[in-house]
Amino acid sequence: MLVLRRRAGESLLIGDDVEIEVLAVTSQGAKIGIRAPRETVVLRKELKLTQEQNETAASLAPGDFNRAIEQLQAITKILS
Repeated sequence: MLVLRRRAGESLLIGDDVEIEVLAVTSQGAKIGIRAPRETVVLRKELKLTQEQNETAASLAPGDFNRAIEQLQAITKILS
């Protein structure tokens, strides 16, 4: 991971097309601006992770869910 220090008003470039500018820094966090071509997808990481988890959950077969419940019940019996 590359780590850079920037102050408000300073920018960095990613490739030829993407510019990241630090707009403001407060105790709550940093406000950044992104200039990129419209076809470039810009997405917060937590949204991407949630999307991947939803896709995984949607792809589970009904039998997978039933097996998971059975395994949880077996573990509960062992622990009690």
